[in-house]
Amino acid sequence: MKDLNKKAIVGLLRLIFALAAFLFIPAWTLYYWQAWLFLAVFSGSVLAITIYLMNHDPGLLKRRVDAGPGAEKEASQKLIQALASIAFVAIFALCAVDYRLNWSTVPPIVVVAGDILVALGLLMVFLVFKENSFTSATIEVGAGQKVISTGPYAFVRHPMYTGALVMLLGVPLALDSWWGLLTVIPITIVIVWRLVKEEQFLVTHLTGYSEYRKKVSYRLLPFIW
Repeated sequence: MKDLNKKAIVGLLRLIFALAAFLFIPAWTLYYWQAWLFLAVFSGSVLAITIYLMNHDPGLLKRRVDAGPGAEKEASQKLIQALASIAFVAIFALCAVDYRLNWSTVPPIVVVAGDILVALGLLMVFLVFKENSFTSATIEVGAGQKVISTGPYAFVRHPMYTGALVMLLGVPLALDSWWGLLTVIPITIVIVWRLVKEEQFLVTHLTGYSEYRKKVSYRLLPFIW
């Protein structure tokens, strides 16, 4: 258990330092208060989720610590995760370059609204984790896994991706970049691609998922898709 917790904390620290590098190096300044505020909101939210999993759901924590292209088993998912990683980094890099070159300026109140979206998106992810202990970082079906149709799953079939998109939409605003919103488009495409492939897998491998799809019509956005 201690090794798992240590691995989770080390992974979180690596993520935070990587994000800081993707922000402050392209911006070429530490006088970027929007980036500092974003890192505080993002890091605090993710740390709170990690601590909760440490204390209440170590099984899910174990399923979440190994992520990324290397953790996937199928070649298509390795490609999807690789593209997702590139698109994720691009969001921060473009926002930082925008800040450095002053291509666009976001009003402070909108910056704060962006940070609220980041926190709200991560809260949605947390609610998914509370509802479904089998929310693995890779596409798989665990022993004893059942279809979850309560909580956020009563509204959309992939609420974790919904929360991720809310967070990602807030990132460019939080980082003082209107142009950064364009980077949300490619990562949304990658998320939808992964979602479709995941559904194909679950229909085949998770008992009751076909019936659940009939019960909950929307995949990602209520009343839209």
